Amino acid sequence: MSTSNESIHLTLNGKPHSLAADATAADLVEQLGLSGRRIAVEINEQIVPKSQLADTHLTSGDQIEVVHAIGGG
Repeated sequence: MSTSNESIHLTLNGKPHSLAADATAADLVEQLGLSGRRIAVEINEQIVPKSQLADTHLTSGDQIEVVHAIGGG
């Protein structure tokens, strides 16, 4: 992420959230302290594979859901 003063405004798990204008989904995951965790990221109702998080740029108005994968049986 750059040190730009510009920001984008999106919805994260149903709540308003702001990020740097050039943020990627990977930046968001890192900001949330979830790097390396088993999570799923959905942007505008589309699941984003972990391998594509760093290449997925976020824009104002995006609807993002981040959920923790929970094992069980």
